[in-house]
Amino acid sequence: MERGIAFPTCLSVNEVIGHMSPCADDSEKLKNEDLVKIELGAHIDGFAAQAAHTIVVGGKSSGRQADAVLAANAAFRAAIRTIKVGALNQTVTSNIATACEQFDCKPVQGVLSHKTKKHLIDGNEVIINLETPEQRVEDWEFAPGDVISLDVIVSTGEGMGRETEFRTTVYKREMDMQYSLKSKSAREFFAVVNNKYPTLPFSIRGFENLTGAKVGVKECVEHDLIMGYPVLSEKSGEFVAQFKGTVVVQPKSTAILCGGRALVGEDGFKSEHSIKDEELTKLLAQDLWKEEKVKKAKK
Repeated sequence: MERGIAFPTCLSVNEVIGHMSPCADDSEKLKNEDLVKIELGAHIDGFAAQAAHTIVVGGKSSGRQADAVLAANAAFRAAIRTIKVGALNQTVTSNIATACEQFDCKPVQGVLSHKTKKHLIDGNEVIINLETPEQRVEDWEFAPGDVISLDVIVSTGEGMGRETEFRTTVYKREMDMQYSLKSKSAREFFAVVNNKYPTLPFSIRGFENLTGAKVGVKECVEHDLIMGYPVLSEKSGEFVAQFKGTVVVQPKSTAILCGGRALVGEDGFKSEHSIKDEELTKLLAQDLWKEEKVKKAKK
């Protein structure tokens, strides 16, 4: 049975929003008190499971850094509890915003949580992290059997990503595009992509011929054969936190397939803010699972 990487491991630090999967020559050393978002995914027979978690190096955090982590964690937990049969995607977006407001943070614009299928991690039915007049999605209703890659990203800043000078290393094959590549490096690179990564994202740092991949990827991008995941960032000095998990909608419950673990070292996060919204407090107190009462057979 086919199995492997569904999304390459990314470690995005402090104000960097995501997709930071550096090659060895672009790597940097982590420092104490760095906020690190770890994102990855795996698949079995094309069915992907993705997860992301935010940690702070050293285990202790305060001020605006702690606000970002606690807001993202609360927003993620609220979103999971909102995803259920009959609920709307827009309600999830609304609850994410409410959780962020409690810690004076903002959901990051442009982030989408996708309904997934076999060999497809970015289906058309989505939950938007933050709705704006320029960025809106169609309403849809959750149904039993829906599998969703729930991605919540929160910022202490404006919540707007900007492209950085960091090298893009994460890409995905565009299945409906064809082109006869001219350079040998591009043809060799694209042959590996079609063989190893025909449908799911990959990082060029996993290629044996990294130099050839760096050269070949340029022509493939120019002709839309592959799509890049650029490294985005908030303003310097801000903090961005992320929590991600794969959930499945069941008739009476929502199950977490991966991700969604408790915040690591939660006692080490000190914030001046707290959750005061009564409806949000009630939502976060809800259990995900509904225990079925088994009727005893009459003797």
